[in-house]
Order: sequence, then C-alpha cells, then structure tokens
Amino acid sequence: MKGPEMKAMVLTGINRMELVEQDASRIESDSDVLIRLEAAGVCGSDIHYYETGRIGSQIVEYPFRVGHECSGIVEAVGDGVGRVSPGDRVAVDPAMPCYACDQCLEGRHHTCRNLRFLGTPGQAGGCLCEYIVVPEKSCFKAPALSADQAAVVEPLSIGVYAVKKSICMPGARIGILGSGPIGLCVMLPAIEQGAARVYVTDKIDNRCTLAHSLGAYWTGNAADTDIVAAIADQEPGGLDAVFECCGDQGALDQAVALLKPGGKLIIVGIPRTELVSFSIDRLRRKEITIQNIRRQVDCVELSCALIAEKKVNVDPLITHHFAFERAVEAFELVKEYREGVVKAVISFTKKG
Repeated sequence: MKGPEMKAMVLTGINRMELVEQDASRIESDSDVLIRLEAAGVCGSDIHYYETGRIGSQIVEYPFRVGHECSGIVEAVGDGVGRVSPGDRVAVDPAMPCYACDQCLEGRHHTCRNLRFLGTPGQAGGCLCEYIVVPEKSCFKAPALSADQAAVVEPLSIGVYAVKKSICMPGARIGILGSGPIGLCVMLPAIEQGAARVYVTDKIDNRCTLAHSLGAYWTGNAADTDIVAAIADQEPGGLDAVFECCGDQGALDQAVALLKPGGKLIIVGIPRTELVSFSIDRLRRKEITIQNIRRQVDCVELSCALIAEKKVNVDPLITHHFAFERAVEAFELVKEYREGVVKAVISFTKKG
C-alpha cells in the first residue's frame, strides 16, 4: 500500500526544477525529529547545483531535491528525543555527522568522514519539501525568532564560525570582499565582536549600500573602483585580516595585496573553478596565513542567541519572499542577481 505523500521541488536538469509528489518523510529511529517546514533560504550553493549540476566532485543525479537553510515546526519526535517537542519552532543545522569518526571525536563535526548534509548529492535530499526528518542534534529551539530569522541562522552560523577562525576582533581592521548573504553574515558578528574598521566590497551597488547601513566603515564597488588603492589610502600599513566571500580569483588577488605582513586570509567563498592561484612571492614575503572555511561547527546555538538578543540584525538581509510553489522564480531571481536581491526566502505558509 502506498504511504502518504508530500509536495517537493526537485531539480530535473540544468536550470530546471519541478514540483512533484514524493513519499512523505517519516520517523524511523528514536533520535529522529519530523519537521513541518516554514521557511527555506536560497543559498549560493543551491544555485551552483541549479545552474551547473555540481559543486566540485559533488554531482547531481536527477531528480534531486536541494536546499539546506531552513526552519520549521516540530510535528513528531522519536521515543528517545528530549531536546525538542511537537509544536517547537526550530532552526535546522543541515549537517548530520556520525559523531563516531576521528574527525567528530576531535570536535570537527563539519568534516565528519561520514557526514550527511541536507541538499547535497550522494548524502541527503534537501529541504525544498513540506516535511523533513533530521536527527535531534540538528534541531535548535528558536522560540524568539521568526520563521525567516530561523532559516537565516545557518548562513549566519557560517559567518560566526569564519570570524571565530580568523583573528581577535576588538580593534581589528578587516576587509570583506563580497557582500552577498555570506559576506554580510561575516560582517555582522565581526562588528558585534568589536572590529574597528570593516572595509566591504561588491560589484552590486545596493549590496554595498546595505553593508554600509549595517555598520561597514567603508564600501566600494569592485566593478568601477581600484579597491586595493582605495583601501590602501586609508590603511597604508595593510589590513589585519581579509575575508574572501565571493569565490573570485580577482578578489583573492586583492586580498593578498590588502593584507599587512603577518595578516590572515580567510577563504569563505566557493569558487566556480577547480583551481585558484596566488602570487607565491607576495604571499611568502608577507608571511600570509590562509584559513579555509568549511561550513561551520558548533555555532548554530550562538547564532540563534545573537539574533534573539538583538545583537545582530539579519532582517535587512531578507529582501524577497516567494511561496513554495514559486521556488523556480526565487532561483532565477537569485541566479541573475535581479531586483536588488540579497537573500530570497521560500515560505511554506505563504500562498500565491
């Protein structure tokens, strides 16, 4: 006998997505939590899969359901679940580690050898559906957050983690190259932690304007400004740290040029190419440290608290809303950077 079904948005080819019926998610173990989705953010990595069908070695096999930034209401829980209850609003950590491998035992759950991550080919289907089941440890109560805010907790967690892995922020002078959702999610906790001057760039004017309104000391459009010269005029000694948040070779070159000797480059963006390059002469002579960022680890709860306690304001990042049935429009908008979009959120409660 066929079981209950749910609606889901699945990728069916390059730049193609369809609304289909799938078997409904269901609880299968004592640690499972069944969540009725309320909101899902459209991430740059979702767009990579939509446009190209892959990110590096992770290749989509169609049909496939993407999406990993989400929030929802707990519908039911397994017999062993104690941290959430039916009716709770939760922010979802899309990472589902094994907690048993060497990486997990070292506290590196984000590089788990057996990691399953929502919306990742070969690991787990995504959150663009009416219901998902995740382990209890991936659920974080968010009673003080709106559904939209709880969905943005995941990218904010990446920003919090990137700042944590960088340098001491009080008094720091830093650069953030790329002020899309991730760049802004780096900027907000950096300012909250005491960065003295934050220089932010993008190639879209409205994103620079938004960054300035949220506390950036200086912003510049990399499409028509000599970023290195403009920042060097104000910081002739160089910046303490630079966060590359757009996955662009030109931005990596700018970052190395902007850093002071002994500075730190934090690579957060995902390049579309397999290889990037550096001037080894400049990198070596400045003794630049390079820190790659792989998602986040143990920063979801802190990110929930930062929003709930109004220490950071993520609301201005959410520029567009779409009903679930219009998810394709959301993906096209984000893909083409239209209408000043920063973060598009898909609502499972909004109609039309």
